[in-house]
Amino acid sequence: MAGLSAGLRSAITLLVLLVLLVAGAAWGFSAAFAPFPGKVDSPLCVARTVAKGTRVFPADVTVSVYNAGTREGLAGRVMQELTDAGFRQGVDANARPGTAVAWAEVWASDRTNPAVTLVASRLGPHTRIVRRSAVGPGVNVVVGDRFKKVVRGHRAVLAAKNATICSPPVD
Repeated sequence: MAGLSAGLRSAITLLVLLVLLVAGAAWGFSAAFAPFPGKVDSPLCVARTVAKGTRVFPADVTVSVYNAGTREGLAGRVMQELTDAGFRQGVDANARPGTAVAWAEVWASDRTNPAVTLVASRLGPHTRIVRRSAVGPGVNVVVGDRFKKVVRGHRAVLAAKNATICSPPVD
């Protein structure tokens, strides 16, 4: 550039600066109006292995409640009572049409699971633990019209053998 006149050098410099300005403005515009990244929902619970002899507390257990009765809002009320007792909230919804439960049932593939035993202890003496696949996250409770309220039950349950429970994710 030593042989170029001062006016030509100034014009080239201004042209380069103009190109940089346009490129920066285009990048800034695209960044400013790009959509925000989508929200990633964390799971309601994750599988966690508890060793034999480990105490399982309500805070370790996610519960889902389904209303198989005709009482409006029953699943939501029972879910609130369980979360007030320290359990973690899963899903509360109506059970599938045709589901017949009078009092309360806990649906589980392993009836001796400590999380299942702990939840069942809070549902009263008429509760049945039924060997059945879960329809939602955590321990699945299905309540009917004769179910009254959550009771005191166990504060914790000791795992009699190694087991897998569905616990809230660790933040």
